Amino acid sequence: MKKFLRYLGLGLLSTFLTATPGLGAERISFYYPPFGEFYLSVDSLETFAKEGKIDQDFSFYANRATPQQLAQLRDLLQQRFNVTPTLVSQVTYSPIGEQLMQQLGKLLLTESRKNGFYAIRASLILAAADQKGLTVVNLLRKFPSNTIRVNFTEGLRIVDDLSQLLKKKDEVVASLQKEAIAQAANSTTDFSQMPDLRSPGKLRWQKKTFELNDVSRNRRLPVDIYVPATQNSQLTTQNSLSPPFPLIVISHGIAEDRSTFVYLAQHLASYGFAVAVLEHPGSNAKRFQQYFAGLAGPPDAAEFINRPLDIKYILDELERLEKSDPTLQGKLNFEQVGAIGQSLGGYTVLTLAGAKINFNQLRQDCNPNNSSFNLSLALQCQAIELPPKNYELKDDRIKAIIAINPIDSSILGENGISQIKIPVMMVAGSQDIFAPPVFEQIRPFTWLSDPNKYLVLIENATHFSAIAESTSQNDVLPVPPALLGPDRAPVYSYLNALSVAFLETHLLKRPEYRSYLQPSYAKFISKEPLNLSLLQSLSADQFNQIWNGSIPQSPKPSNLQPTPTHP
Repeated sequence: MKKFLRYLGLGLLSTFLTATPGLGAERISFYYPPFGEFYLSVDSLETFAKEGKIDQDFSFYANRATPQQLAQLRDLLQQRFNVTPTLVSQVTYSPIGEQLMQQLGKLLLTESRKNGFYAIRASLILAAADQKGLTVVNLLRKFPSNTIRVNFTEGLRIVDDLSQLLKKKDEVVASLQKEAIAQAANSTTDFSQMPDLRSPGKLRWQKKTFELNDVSRNRRLPVDIYVPATQNSQLTTQNSLSPPFPLIVISHGIAEDRSTFVYLAQHLASYGFAVAVLEHPGSNAKRFQQYFAGLAGPPDAAEFINRPLDIKYILDELERLEKSDPTLQGKLNFEQVGAIGQSLGGYTVLTLAGAKINFNQLRQDCNPNNSSFNLSLALQCQAIELPPKNYELKDDRIKAIIAINPIDSSILGENGISQIKIPVMMVAGSQDIFAPPVFEQIRPFTWLSDPNKYLVLIENATHFSAIAESTSQNDVLPVPPALLGPDRAPVYSYLNALSVAFLETHLLKRPEYRSYLQPSYAKFISKEPLNLSLLQSLSADQFNQIWNGSIPQSPKPSNLQPTPTHP
């Protein structure tokens, strides 16, 4: 009975409401055998939201909640989500949106116990169109059924599995942090006496914008080039900073643009790197603005091919412009090219480094009957629409890459990632729910075969911690503030310093920078709550042992998540 009451507590109700912006119409019903059916009226929730009062109906649940849970629930019930009905319609009618609605509909049933897919979608759109806007209570009022029935047994399984998964994730993060601290303790390097790579370098830079047009693919590609200024006197005294400069290409994530990594581009330019920051027209902020306004369709599967081809085209055009444009002439070194990408841009640079699309893995993981807590699979599985063939996406000009919050577990998989033969730095945030760190960065890190690999783990960082603050031009995704994470400034400083160290070491072959690529340096610059850890190695067996909590019995874990789906 104690366990039963725990599950009936408001913590579970709050979990449901937090995971989905609405759980009923006039009342919420859930059946828990053998105790029978339980109800909660929407009026009770509305009274609690508006006045903070707990009536008799709601008191059964409220008495089993902590004050903190009640406060969080009331905040959620009062929150208005600023989205338009067009945006909601576009998202929920997209392939990814429909897939998510179908999965949600298995948990939230109509009064006749049918999948709630259509009812949920309709209530979301109607609530967004209503004068009161999209709130939890208003969404409940728009649900086209007097009662919404929670598939309680399925809900308990999901909560249980999710709790286990989060616990496992925390164990992995804690274990890696412990190992990094142990390794850092063996270092005798005094970083306070060394140049601070978090600070800008000594060079000035100039920015030039090009509007390139790949006619063969009908892709217009704006690109900003940051080039160290040649008039700086240091260029004549330090051969390593003389033109032509090593070239770094930066690939943004979904719904972002060229401003996303301006801070990193300028920092690298101040250290003598030329940096090309492009926009991918099929998945940039402008495309999503058009999509949410109903003026364009959602990004399609071809974007998985077009993105790496965009960078190939940019490099080809820059090689041409370097010979003809006076501002670039003699300033770009195409023998020393690196690439940096975040999220879908992380996938992009991994393919340019040699990872191939793994259609076998996609077919295995994208079975519609499978469920997963890895939200990035909804995006990765779109690639299954591509004709299954060997796409040549690798670019031999690229000699080192940094992948920040990449998505790769299924679309590339172990067979794809293991084909990379150049240095890689993989960056993960422990609180990233869109590209979960264990599935998308930590385990894939074990698949990398080149010995020059680095895993950067930032505790409490989210999927958005590495990107610059949104501007009026690229603020298109309605991300709740709670998902943005702590102040991002420390993460910017980490990436600035580690990018310089990694590229100096592996692109310019300057061994004096290798000391910055140690766990002890990460510890030296780390700031709470965004604690920084760096590891140079992690085998599949070591990962399995951490994940399973015992000596591994097979070369790779078979239970990466509570459900039977591959991560």
